[in-house]
Amino acid sequence: MRSTRRTLTLGLGAALAATSRAVVLGQERGARASRPGDIAFGEELVSDFERERRKEGRLWARGYTQSELDEAQKKYDLVFPPDLVAFFRDRRPVLGYDWRSDENEIRAMLKWPLEGLLFDVEQNALWWPEWGERPPTPEERAEVLTKVVNAAPKMIPLLAHRYLPTEPHEAGNPVFSVRQADTIYYGANLGDYFEREFGDANRPWPKQIKHIRFWSDLVERNR
Repeated sequence: MRSTRRTLTLGLGAALAATSRAVVLGQERGARASRPGDIAFGEELVSDFERERRKEGRLWARGYTQSELDEAQKKYDLVFPPDLVAFFRDRRPVLGYDWRSDENEIRAMLKWPLEGLLFDVEQNALWWPEWGERPPTPEERAEVLTKVVNAAPKMIPLLAHRYLPTEPHEAGNPVFSVRQADTIYYGANLGDYFEREFGDANRPWPKQIKHIRFWSDLVERNR
């Protein structure tokens, strides 16, 4: 059992307090109170439109234009799967990252998966046999793990520490909740994820979920 954990907190305040389906993010199984050194985001409201939606208890804001999505993908060196593009053109979650303005938060969350695994390597003795013999120094261990993670599909942050992989570049990729090596599936696909996040978290899972290189292996090792 892991003895140490980094936590992620969001400055969500009283967001969605007006809706009975409000979801508290970043506090799922076993989460602890934040400590110095944790990643913490402050005020995340970026427009009057979003303020009004929050007052009304709404979950969704209007979608992005295609040019805004093209610019975001270029800026962060990502390729959004087609279902995410279609979804973002139609709407975006009010509690999600704004790909036009939340650069600091997005860049922090792009680093989050690797940083969490590096933390577990040093604090919780994480090391897979297929990575070879465990190197003697933190620098050497970080070099090995960085190569492993960089070879895996990139992860697109959606809300808090929920991620959609960029590969394969097709619809239907699962959504992951990434908290160090404690990585789990949080949706069988994009639509299923939002149903679980904002609706019924206990809805039945399908018999099969698409396997994603490295990230699905991480889930299986947790089981």
